[in-house]
Amino acid sequence: MVSGSGTNLQAMIDAVNSGIIKSGEICAVISSKEDAYALERAKQNGIACYCVPKKKYSDQMVFEDKLNDILKKEDAELIVLAGFMCVLSAGFVKQYKDRIINVHPSLIPSFCGDGFYGLRVHKAALDYGVKVSGATVHYVNEIIDGGKIILQKAVNVRKGDTPEILQKRIMEQAEWKILPKACEMICVRIIRERKLKK
Repeated sequence: MVSGSGTNLQAMIDAVNSGIIKSGEICAVISSKEDAYALERAKQNGIACYCVPKKKYSDQMVFEDKLNDILKKEDAELIVLAGFMCVLSAGFVKQYKDRIINVHPSLIPSFCGDGFYGLRVHKAALDYGVKVSGATVHYVNEIIDGGKIILQKAVNVRKGDTPEILQKRIMEQAEWKILPKACEMICVRIIRERKLKK
């Protein structure tokens, strides 16, 4: 699920193509914005893509019913929030316990929670004067950025960093590395659980 340019989606596509993700595939991309470049990335790679514009749904349940319809149609078993700028309800999250993950551009529990997204995270980190930041992949629960941590990777903050420079470094050195790795780990777990049920 995406809302923007899809750089994390591209990292996932590259990871599937290079064999880093070998136990799963990207079955669909769902965008909350019609003009998200992530949809173009999906089309270029032959991935089913859908747009469910959040602004068209005043009711959260109707919006989430539309998401659910797509997830069921595509037999999705893992939901990856890759720059998805919509908060999902507790009810939605409970339906997919330990099956929704998110990548956050800081070392949780620092600079996370309500209002911390995009460049705001990096500005807060720089304003605070941290020497190390990074990224976290975590399970999604009913608390924003509150789910169990799966993977983290630290990135050094350098003198003269701006929020934009730090964002780019954290994407390249952390987010794009640990998000595909976490996906592969969870896909392996899902396959193992399925075999145990047989």
